[in-house]
Amino acid sequence: MGLRHLWRDRPWVVGLGAAGAVALGVGAALSPMGDWLANRQANQSPATGLAEVAAARIHQETPSPEATDPKAAKVPPLTELAESASPLTRSGARYVLATEALSVKDHATALKWLEKADDPVLLAPVLALRAQAQLQGGDRAGASQTWQALLKQFPQDPATAEALYGLGQQDAKWLDRLVAADSPWKSHPRAISVAKQRLAQTPDRPDWFLYLLRHAPDARDVGNYLGPLESQFATAIAPADWATIGRIYWDRRQYAKAGDAYAKATPSPLHAYRAGRGAQLGGKRPEAIARYRRLIQQFPQAPEAAFGMTRLARLVPPAEGLALLDRAMANATHAPRALLERVRILKNQPQPATADRDRLFKTFSNSDAAGDLRWQLAEEAAATSPQTARQWAIALVQQNPEHEDAPRASFWAGQWAAQLGDQAAAQAAYRHTLQQYPESYYAWRSAVKLGLPVGDFTTIRSGQPTLQPPPPRAPLPAGSPTLQALYQLEQDRVAFDYWQTEFQNRNQPTFAEQYTDGTLRLGNGDYLAGLFALANLRWREEPGDREQFAAARRDLNYWRRLYPRPYWEPIAAGARAQNLNPALVLGLIRQESHFERDIRSIANAVGLMQVLPSTGEWVANKIGFKDYSLENPPDNIKLGTWFLDYTHREYDNNSLLAVAAYNAGPGNVNRWVKQFGTADLDRFVEQIPFSETRGYVENVLGNYWNYLRLYNPETQAILQPLQADSKPKNSP
Repeated sequence: MGLRHLWRDRPWVVGLGAAGAVALGVGAALSPMGDWLANRQANQSPATGLAEVAAARIHQETPSPEATDPKAAKVPPLTELAESASPLTRSGARYVLATEALSVKDHATALKWLEKADDPVLLAPVLALRAQAQLQGGDRAGASQTWQALLKQFPQDPATAEALYGLGQQDAKWLDRLVAADSPWKSHPRAISVAKQRLAQTPDRPDWFLYLLRHAPDARDVGNYLGPLESQFATAIAPADWATIGRIYWDRRQYAKAGDAYAKATPSPLHAYRAGRGAQLGGKRPEAIARYRRLIQQFPQAPEAAFGMTRLARLVPPAEGLALLDRAMANATHAPRALLERVRILKNQPQPATADRDRLFKTFSNSDAAGDLRWQLAEEAAATSPQTARQWAIALVQQNPEHEDAPRASFWAGQWAAQLGDQAAAQAAYRHTLQQYPESYYAWRSAVKLGLPVGDFTTIRSGQPTLQPPPPRAPLPAGSPTLQALYQLEQDRVAFDYWQTEFQNRNQPTFAEQYTDGTLRLGNGDYLAGLFALANLRWREEPGDREQFAAARRDLNYWRRLYPRPYWEPIAAGARAQNLNPALVLGLIRQESHFERDIRSIANAVGLMQVLPSTGEWVANKIGFKDYSLENPPDNIKLGTWFLDYTHREYDNNSLLAVAAYNAGPGNVNRWVKQFGTADLDRFVEQIPFSETRGYVENVLGNYWNYLRLYNPETQAILQPLQADSKPKNSP
């Protein structure tokens, strides 16, 4: 996966943030999925046959466009498509209609719809669904016959796991086959269910603990099994299993535990580095020093060793640290970072520090480390010399256009130009930011500065933009034709079940596999892991990965997946009830909980809008709301939107201050207002002393902007004229 992510301590599945800085014009012509996907899917995608079915599903859930626009193309209903001459279209429509019938306990209608669903792509899941309908109608004998037919016709298909599980309810030998060592379904949810049942029956043995660790390492409840496994059966844990445990803890930011696990894992440069870094982040300084030394001794030529030297340089006396950095500079990849660390250590010795700084800029001008230093120097100069700050910001954008601070630098180059009275340069910088970094918070701020009607800090809350539903789904970059069909039909649970069997490369997934895994996790309601996997695509560095991310980034389908709209009905209702902008509510929920309905914070904030129980009780008393549950999305949204409206009323409908108060509390915000004033709200954001709250504000409002640009047709029309002038410029 490359090493770029190591320095910034990205989890294996990285947290949400602005995605890259590859040049992209706002509103540019975007390919359906990019050439990288088209080539991969050319011979297997069932997209053509199912596009009409997907459109029909959307159409039946939204107002009819032909009702208001006579020129709009008529979308045939699912029942009409169910009689299509195309086997795939017919089977897709019938499968959807059957699932809808089963959802209301109408097994007879479901069976009727499945009679002519005979396309080979969908036949295995059709048989599994038929057995489900038969079972719902009390026909266990018929279900058993269907399961046997499924097993005979599709002996290796993921849907066959359903047959084995169903047959296993009468004879356990079928369950044994499902979880056998040579089973192709070991990671299928049915197999995981059997493993959990058997663990409950024999909790005094490590076998099923290890099964769950190896075959369901990304399950939400895997943490429940790690404690007993480590405390009771540590001697049974193989080194490869310790690596998996380390990854789980690392992704959950339990760094001390991750470091301890990696220290026992199969020796490798990456595991040794994580062992040291986990100890360092977990506050175990002596262990961190010892483990970094071991890394350097065991793998002296590895790139990770250079990372370790640079980390260790911060934990030892300066003289030893400088010696370590000199060694690290022998690694060409890591030399820029080592030089930057030398500048830090030598900050009180201007002459050598300046020499190292100049060398960094001259020899490694395009490195992330050079970008870090440029932005640091820009911020330091801002208070006394806007001209100098602007020069450093322009240098960053020119030399480090993919740096994570490039959008910020591009915007502030405009702000500092405006301070210097150069309005033409300021406008050029804002346009550059909007065109080259359209997904960033600073693109929104630039749009505001350019006078575009996209809502400002003091006008967002009352906006009521129309957010259109997403179009029919585009194909996934990986997965069998059957999985692709199920995904496009929005049969998300079954598609995810298929993927659990098909996805065998979990520790080293390809770009396409990671993209697919993240997308399918979203459909299965695992929003936290899904969003992280998609956001993490920008940090991949295997050959071709950057090019694939550049293509994905030019694709609106990627962004719609990264900014989904689950729970839309209660969100829209809550926003309307409190006269709040629905895009703002979506943006806040995405930041607060990543749409995880039952997530809890360390402070015990609960649910989608992270409502504290005491706050929920206070709001409920205010509005006379009884018998609520903070884990119930409509209840949580009702209470959370009322409180968001309350913070807006407290700050005269200033969304910046209201959102900051939602995170840090009114007391802190009141103090900051008194300390910094509100004459320049962009500067106010930068001055927020809590880095968490500063990032929170930028993320929430950046989320608002992305929901607006992705789903609001008026905003898309406003941005369209910038398309013609969207080629990368050398300077903001």
